Amino acid sequence: MSANVVNKTLSKKVKGIATSDGAGVSLTRIIGQPALPRLDPFLMLDFFGSDKPGEYIAGFPAHPHRGFQTVTYMLAGKMRHKDSVGNEGVIEAGGIQWMNAGKGIIHEEMPEQQEGLLQGFQLWVNLPAAEKMSSPNYQDIPPATVPTVNVGDASIKVLAGVLGDTVGPVKTTAVAPTFIDVTLHKGSVTIPIQQSHVGFIYVYEGAIVLNYGENKTALGALELGVLSSEGELLDITASDNAKFIVVTGKPINEPIVQYGPFVMNTQSEIVQAFNDYQNGMLTA
Repeated sequence: MSANVVNKTLSKKVKGIATSDGAGVSLTRIIGQPALPRLDPFLMLDFFGSDKPGEYIAGFPAHPHRGFQTVTYMLAGKMRHKDSVGNEGVIEAGGIQWMNAGKGIIHEEMPEQQEGLLQGFQLWVNLPAAEKMSSPNYQDIPPATVPTVNVGDASIKVLAGVLGDTVGPVKTTAVAPTFIDVTLHKGSVTIPIQQSHVGFIYVYEGAIVLNYGENKTALGALELGVLSSEGELLDITASDNAKFIVVTGKPINEPIVQYGPFVMNTQSEIVQAFNDYQNGMLTA
C-alpha cells in the first residue's frame, strides 16, 4: 500500500432512536434525528426490522414527495409499491428501489406478506436545485441483478456506484452515490472510497473495528459512523461475523428547506409544493 494512501476515520458515532412512521410502522431513525439531522447529501436513514406483523403490516399508505430521491433496500420480507402515475411492483429481499420523486409523486409502500420477518432500510437522498423539478422515475432492481464480489474476508453486494471493476445496477447521477452491503466474516477487508464522497457506515449485525495508523475505533451493532472527509480507504476488521452498509455520495452544498416530505431550496418553493399537493397537482 502506498504511503500516500490515507485510511478514513470516523468523525462521529450515532445511535438511532425508536420511532414510527407511515401507519404506525415501528422503525429506528438514524439520520433525520436530533443527533444527526442531515449528512449532505443524505436527508434521512431509517432501519426497520420486526418479526411481529402488528409492528409493520399497516405499511406506508399513500403520501407525497418532491425534491429528493427515496431508496428502499429490503433485507427480509417483501414490500409492494404503487404510485399516482400507475407504477406498481414488489421489492423483494435483496432487492432495491431507487425512486426519483423530482417534481412530485404520490406513492405507497405496503408489506406483501402478513407474517414473518420484515427488515430493511429507507434512505432519502437530496437532489441539487437543478434536478428538484425533474420528471419522476423508478429503478426497481431485483436481487438477481445485484452483483456480489469477494474482497478480503468479505462478501460485498454492490447496489449503486462502483467497487473496483464492479458497477452496481442503480443508475442515478445526481450525487453519484455508492451503496454497498457488506458481510464481513471473521477477518478483515479494505474498501476504497471516492475522495470527493462523504457518507457513513451503519452496522446492522455484529461489530467492527476501523483501523487507521496505530489507532482504531469500534462500531457496534445498530451504530452509525460518520466518515471523515479525509482519506480514501476503509480498513475494517471483525472478530466475528458482521454485516453493515456503506453509503457515500457527493455533497450538494446548497440551502435546504424541508417540510415533511417536501425538500426544496427556499421557503417559497415549499409553499408551492404544499399548494400543488392540496390542489391535486402533485401527481407528476
